[in-house]
Amino acid sequence: MLTGLANSVQLLTWQYADVGLHATERLPGATAAAVFNTVIGEATAGLLGLSLLLFPDGRLPSRRWRPALVSLVVGMALLVLAGTLRPGRYAEPFAQISNPFGLAGAGGVIDGVDFAGWLFVIAGIGLGAAAMVIRLRGARGIERQQLKLVLTVGSVAATAAALLMVTWLVWPTGQLQLRIAVLGLCFASVPLVAGVAILRYRLYEIEIVVNHTLVYVALTLILAAAFAATVMLLGTLLGRGSGWATAAATLVVAAAFRPLRARLQDAVDRRFNRARYDALRRVADFLEELRSGRAAPEEVEGVLREVLSDPTLELMFFLPESGLYVDARGVPVSDHPDAGRERVPVERGGQPLGLVLFDPASQENPTLLRHVVEAGGLAIEIARLHVALRRQLAEVEASRARIVAAGNEERRRLERDLHDGAQQRLVSIGLALRHAQHELSTSSPERASHTLDGALAEVALSIDELRELAHGLPPPQLDAGLGPALRELARRAPVPIEVKVPGERFDPGLETAAYFIACEGFTNAVKHADATRIELSAGRENGKLVVSVADDGVGGATPVAGSGLSGLSDRVAAHGGTLRIESDQGAGTTLTAELPCGS
Repeated sequence: MLTGLANSVQLLTWQYADVGLHATERLPGATAAAVFNTVIGEATAGLLGLSLLLFPDGRLPSRRWRPALVSLVVGMALLVLAGTLRPGRYAEPFAQISNPFGLAGAGGVIDGVDFAGWLFVIAGIGLGAAAMVIRLRGARGIERQQLKLVLTVGSVAATAAALLMVTWLVWPTGQLQLRIAVLGLCFASVPLVAGVAILRYRLYEIEIVVNHTLVYVALTLILAAAFAATVMLLGTLLGRGSGWATAAATLVVAAAFRPLRARLQDAVDRRFNRARYDALRRVADFLEELRSGRAAPEEVEGVLREVLSDPTLELMFFLPESGLYVDARGVPVSDHPDAGRERVPVERGGQPLGLVLFDPASQENPTLLRHVVEAGGLAIEIARLHVALRRQLAEVEASRARIVAAGNEERRRLERDLHDGAQQRLVSIGLALRHAQHELSTSSPERASHTLDGALAEVALSIDELRELAHGLPPPQLDAGLGPALRELARRAPVPIEVKVPGERFDPGLETAAYFIACEGFTNAVKHADATRIELSAGRENGKLVVSVADDGVGGATPVAGSGLSGLSDRVAAHGGTLRIESDQGAGTTLTAELPCGS
């Protein structure tokens, strides 16, 4: 709209200046119109690039397009500068006027500035057209139709303008007024088509234009009055011409700008855009309830349905860890809307939070949804974090349930193996012993001896099966930790045991190894050393778990292949540790195992 207005003003002032300067009596303001038209005339071409770059939502496609905007602004500024400072007489049809602002002798430099300005503007227009093509690829529905219309008309206008420029270079003076009029229409055609989209398809809401105009006009008037009043008051007190008065007035205006703008926006919304005002007020009330703990973050979906009058609205949360979209219950959902529904992405601070799926037929004001989503961004982000946390907790609970189920399954397996294996062998051994007892009572010692040999073989097999079942299983005493397990071992011992173990917990595999080391050392002391006292200690030293068993027995213990001490040495080595045995004859035995456990 601004582009079309600027082009229209430029064309009208050009026509008025042309007619006014060539009339029998020069029309009032004709010279000023000629100066104005010459200064800004070329720069208005850059507004075409702005229309292409910002259509249809008034925003850049992304931050990467900022150089295009900068190119247009710089180019327009250079063209205005060149039009203002070019020395000599103006071009036709204003040749009878000399530029009052021209810099004598700087014509070559000004021509270079003008050329550079056109380069920047042409580059910006090209980038604007490219931006519109990229928008078209991702657009849908009405927006896509409007982009196609603007691109079509823009292409025709650009072609016509290019041909007109070529004829201008070949035939510089013929039909000047007609060609300028046609060129103006070419540049104005794109914003005119955009205006059709604004009014017909509400790609921009005209209420927003009116709304912002009222706010900023009132804001300007109030701040100007405040500035003037402050300058006058302080000027009276400090003296006219005081710089302090101007500085103080500037501070007053700067301090009042934001709160005054917010109040004016609130008042205008309440009077002219009641739907937007009520919706944003409801969202603000919900945020206050959320801060005070009177509302749950997940209720934000219901609030959006309420303020947008769309009971079918769905809010989906994006989980960056998994790349999934989930609903308020944490259930994964598809991010592709069904037929007849549309989606709006939700972002905050440049980070995606989720999507809003809605029924476009329920939205009389398409921009209201965007305003409401932006206002509720904090609540949506908190709700997303709650959903993600609840989903993680559910995964932890499911993991624990799987662990418990696996433990139960393992216990059932052991129960089956014991029932089918060792238990049956023990029953068989019992029957064999009962049979041997009967044979002894009937004076058949040879047969009884043979039966007992078979029973002993069954015992050996049962022991092997039990060892195989128990291999790698941590003893249940370690559930409470290494310290309580060793104290329980000492409590059941037939000789006094002094236990020195801190309450620190270690890796489960490490605690299991330490426990079996202590058990083996205790068993050797009781069975073979005739000890009357045992000292048992375990603790962290220099990044190692050190387990020590010392007794006051006869000493002389040596590891023998197949013995308990030999197996103990293998267990310690499997954990990357070392085992030392000090057992001089008659001086007792000290068994020390060092197992790496980190710092």
